[in-house]
Amino acid sequence: MELMEIVKSYLSNFISLNEREFNYMAGLFELRHFEKRQKLVVQGEVEKYLNFILQGLARKYFIRKNEEMVIQFSRENEIICCFDSFMSGEPSNFSVEALEPLDVVSITLENIEKLYEFSPKMERLGRLIATQEYLKKESFEYNRLRLTSQERFINFIRNNSNLLQRVPQKYLASYLDMKPETFSRLKHLMKRPS
Repeated sequence: MELMEIVKSYLSNFISLNEREFNYMAGLFELRHFEKRQKLVVQGEVEKYLNFILQGLARKYFIRKNEEMVIQFSRENEIICCFDSFMSGEPSNFSVEALEPLDVVSITLENIEKLYEFSPKMERLGRLIATQEYLKKESFEYNRLRLTSQERFINFIRNNSNLLQRVPQKYLASYLDMKPETFSRLKHLMKRPS
């Protein structure tokens, strides 16, 4: 249950759950482990799980013209899921891959529905988490379209500096919608004394 305490701490940012509610919820989650480079879901497959990351790092991406386009990194205490596929039951437009050994607790849509039936508080929790994920996605898309390459790079470094050590540079460049050479040049410029 020690691992579920991490989940409980995350959920406490949204609502407070009593012991009975939390224990019911914990019984619906599944602990899963993925090795580095292992896929949680592959583009074209149906996403079966919403995943909360306990330990490790993952990326969500799709293939465009034989090039991997990274749209998300998720790390400890964050969610990763191909929501369009998860909610619709349709094949996913994205793949999710572990960039490090990854431990997640996962829940199926069927079990989320059981949570909603169990308590109105669970429906509120689901709505709050969905809202947070939507706001993160919208902010990412807006910044990707409005900021210059250099502004995106600086913003990323300011908010995610620890990912520089954990993520291959080509994935970071893709995420920031720039060529690896541009990313490398900006990284070098940032290291130079002013």
